[in-house]
Amino acid sequence: MINVTIWNEFLHEKQHEEVTRVYPDGIHNALKQGLANEQFNIRTATLDEPEHGLTEEVLNNTDVLIWWGHMGHDQVEDEIVERVHARVMAGMGLIVLHSAHFSKIFKKLMGTGCDLKWREANEKERIWVVNPAHQIAEGLPEYITLDHEEMYGEHFDIPAPDELIFVSWFPGGEVFRSGCTFTRGQGKIFYFRPGHETFPTYYNEHILKVISNSIFWAKPTKTATPVRGNHQPLEQL
Repeated sequence: MINVTIWNEFLHEKQHEEVTRVYPDGIHNALKQGLANEQFNIRTATLDEPEHGLTEEVLNNTDVLIWWGHMGHDQVEDEIVERVHARVMAGMGLIVLHSAHFSKIFKKLMGTGCDLKWREANEKERIWVVNPAHQIAEGLPEYITLDHEEMYGEHFDIPAPDELIFVSWFPGGEVFRSGCTFTRGQGKIFYFRPGHETFPTYYNEHILKVISNSIFWAKPTKTATPVRGNHQPLEQL
């Protein structure tokens, strides 16, 4: 059983009617329902909960954390960011969705500005699988087409990914590295681009398949924690 926590700032859904129509119970609950699986034990957490729902107990019992944020990045307390960062470094998986590219935790882990081009014009997005042998791409078609999405375009200010799994194309001519993996410490990180709040992207079976696959990929490996610092020899010198 993989313990999954879905974190969503849960602001747009309560403030903007067009978002409420798409996700009446919040993006976090749509994802919880769409990802329901006998191998996942899923809980949710939101910005307005005490400690943003990410207490020491919750994080210590989380194998993979999914993060969606947009208008409330600056409202996330630095203490909680440090707590999440420490857990990722210790082996917790992190899946960063859409506009969470600008979240405090993703920028801290990347060490870059994480900025990009963007445009809201209800454009088609074609997400090409460029690494079909990867676990996160298992069971997917050659490409995924979303009829309406927000455009993200290069240059995406991130470090070179460990692995590039998806590349998106938009009718305006832009392309984007839309599925990227990274490792930090013992933790595995997956950034996945689609998911603008006004579109029903998180009901799409292929998008849910990607996120589900990424949970299996990002779960902790349970290997021994590396020991650093002054070290006594294992063999007689």
